[in-house]
Amino acid sequence: MLVALALAGGVVALGLRPATGLGTFVSSSTPDYRATMTDARRFGGDAVVVLVREPLQQLVARDLKRVSALEACLAGERLAWDRRLQALLPGAGGPYGGSSGPCAALMRERPATAVYGPGTFLNRAVAAVNGQLLRTGAAARRAVTNAEAAARALARQRGLSPRQMTAAARTAGQLEAQRIVGGLGALALALGADGVPSIDDPAFLDRIVFATAANGSGTVNPRFSYVFPNGAAAVIEVRLRASLSAARESQAIRLIRAAVRMPQFALGSGGSYLVSGEPVLLSDLASLLTRSIAPLLIVAAVVMAAVLALAFGGPLSLLPLALALAGAAIAFGLLELAGGTLTLASLAGVPILIGLAVDYAIQFQSRLRERADAASAARPIAAAALATGAGFVALLLSPVPMVRGFGALLVVGIAVALACTFTVVPAALVLRRPRRSRPIEWLMPSVRGAGELLATPLRFTPSLRSILAGLARRPGRVLVLGLVAAAAGWVLDAHTPVQADVTKLVPAGMPALRNLEALERATGSSGEIDVLVSARDVTARGAVSWMAGYERALLRHFGFAGARGCAAATVCPIVSLPDLVAPASGSSRAAPGPTQGSIDALLSALPSYFSSAVITADRRYAVLAFGIRLMPLAQQRRVVGYMRAHLRPPPGVHASLAGLPVLAADADGALSSPSRRLETVLAGLLAVSFALLVALRSVRRALVPLIPIVLASGWSALVLFATGLPLNPLSATLGALVIAISTEFSVLLAERAREERLSGGSFVEALERAYRSTGRAVLASGATAIAGFAVLLVSSIAMLRDFGLVTVVDLAVSLAGVLITLPAALAVAESAAAAGGFRARAGSVAAREQTQVA
Repeated sequence: MLVALALAGGVVALGLRPATGLGTFVSSSTPDYRATMTDARRFGGDAVVVLVREPLQQLVARDLKRVSALEACLAGERLAWDRRLQALLPGAGGPYGGSSGPCAALMRERPATAVYGPGTFLNRAVAAVNGQLLRTGAAARRAVTNAEAAARALARQRGLSPRQMTAAARTAGQLEAQRIVGGLGALALALGADGVPSIDDPAFLDRIVFATAANGSGTVNPRFSYVFPNGAAAVIEVRLRASLSAARESQAIRLIRAAVRMPQFALGSGGSYLVSGEPVLLSDLASLLTRSIAPLLIVAAVVMAAVLALAFGGPLSLLPLALALAGAAIAFGLLELAGGTLTLASLAGVPILIGLAVDYAIQFQSRLRERADAASAARPIAAAALATGAGFVALLLSPVPMVRGFGALLVVGIAVALACTFTVVPAALVLRRPRRSRPIEWLMPSVRGAGELLATPLRFTPSLRSILAGLARRPGRVLVLGLVAAAAGWVLDAHTPVQADVTKLVPAGMPALRNLEALERATGSSGEIDVLVSARDVTARGAVSWMAGYERALLRHFGFAGARGCAAATVCPIVSLPDLVAPASGSSRAAPGPTQGSIDALLSALPSYFSSAVITADRRYAVLAFGIRLMPLAQQRRVVGYMRAHLRPPPGVHASLAGLPVLAADADGALSSPSRRLETVLAGLLAVSFALLVALRSVRRALVPLIPIVLASGWSALVLFATGLPLNPLSATLGALVIAISTEFSVLLAERAREERLSGGSFVEALERAYRSTGRAVLASGATAIAGFAVLLVSSIAMLRDFGLVTVVDLAVSLAGVLITLPAALAVAESAAAAGGFRARAGSVAAREQTQVA
């Protein structure tokens, strides 16, 4: 039955999808998350960026049609400007590459809500200019007609003949036409067009792309820096739909990568495409996480099997591991059925679940061999499991969804492991019969021999009884020294470094990371922070003036200058509503604000392709988009904090920050905060204390195992600070993890020592028997859990690898701390019980004497 459940759970768990998005780090109830979702619904989700690496003159003169066709493909559209394009790109009237190519798939799926790029930008710009010229021509014809009519009426008033009236009207019309032609000539000269502007006119296109300085040199027009960041590159932004699932987003990224590799869109000599952006990095990290699962599980199983074989040997030595793997499979299957996802934290939970399940099986197997009563053997294990689960329940209070899911998975996993242990271990012991050796059992003598060799150095150490007697002889001194060390750890924990540099938390050789760094070098930024502005009418003059002033002040503070671009700036402009209706962001001083009439006229003249990037059709939402560099999350949090602190919109206007960098900063603040870590530790201790009181029904029995748990939490923090090992955002769970696993060890040992003391013999003898039986099992299960976490050291994901190293150190310290301080705690409890018994006897004697006197 268990085998069937484990197989079913494993099969169901295969459907788990890895989640690395910031929705796993930030709660959906936070204002920043809601603002980010609103921003994505109104203006599109985070952009997948296709960097076009080619000099702009060459791009405009030679490859613009190919880039435009690529943009149409990415948008899921057909594009055929004219017959020349049809000849250049066969099949331009349908999906490029045929019905089985990536363009056809993008046409079917429509994952993008908008695509902004140089080809579409320049085509729409030419269309807008030509449209304006057509409107100007119609207005010119009306002006000529009006001039002729006015001249004819004036001639009639003067009493001129019909022939004279006609001549006067003709002359007036010619003069008006000459005036209009002169104006159009000046406009054509300003635009650099010899005739009607055309997408085939490089001179006209250069006038749009480049702004000529006073010295005659041409620089990229800062108003269009979001499309043309510099003279050697252009940017295609593919805004994905906010409603895409993680699987569909990954599929869209794969299709975009396939599309840019199509020969139809290949650039000329020296040109190339690069697909990047924060969604690409997160998607690739999820894929890497998926590929890492199977190797980590295999290595963990092999390592744990070796530890158990060395510790126990015998035919049933691997039964605890088999039960642990079955329990983990069932737990992850339940996670999939509950609609959960596979996060970095849940992957880190695999060795925890296996280690705890191994401990339950070892302890139960050992106790059943000593006593036939399964209920009495299971009682202390159930109490320890209840307290351990209570320690993990504290993680459910975390504001981080990933940590809450981690805690829920561990609580469910403990229940499943306990159920597997209590049902299978008794049956396995009953079914065990003497039988002929199997080939695999030939290895057991060698395994036991290896264990004896490893244990040889221990023969030269003092005996276990003398060590326990020494610890119990001066329990007060041991506990005071332990408390001082723990207090130092709690204080120094606030100064433990936290590694929050994203580039050091993912594999250094990860192609997506290298591409993101290349994007930053080319454009000056790799992420985007949006200021989402909402009002009854965001185009009102007061709202636009505030947005323009906020943008200028922000860029000035972060070192942006139009002449230098983003080379030395922390934050750069991308695109905003003021950029379309007000002076450019790079202006060194505030220019007079636009009038309401000019704002309305400019927005009415703008094609929706341009205006939809910064303002919604109902004019209730607008966005100011800023580029941000890759930086440590702590620095990113300061940037976001400054931007937030200076959001002071006028009455009737609401502004909030949105975007992945904002959510990343929020997540870092929640995960790496020392006060948050302290709150998690205190909540875990309170939960464990309550569970022990409920399970043991005695304050004294609950207090004894709790003392080593409290001290272990401080010791582990002290050792981490002393070794200089940095924490990372995943290490926010470490305090609760140390408490919960230390609880398991401490409760089992304390209860076993109590049982041995009640069975007779001296206090030290009882301790020795407890340590030789349960202590050996605790040591073996602790070593198994530590070995499971050590497996994370082979992971290519730096965050998991560092988490594994820190956890190995912490668990080793915690296990040692429990084994060292528990005898002192038991000795103090023994003395208190003896003193209480003496006072009780003395009180009884005194009462009898008073009765006799009376």
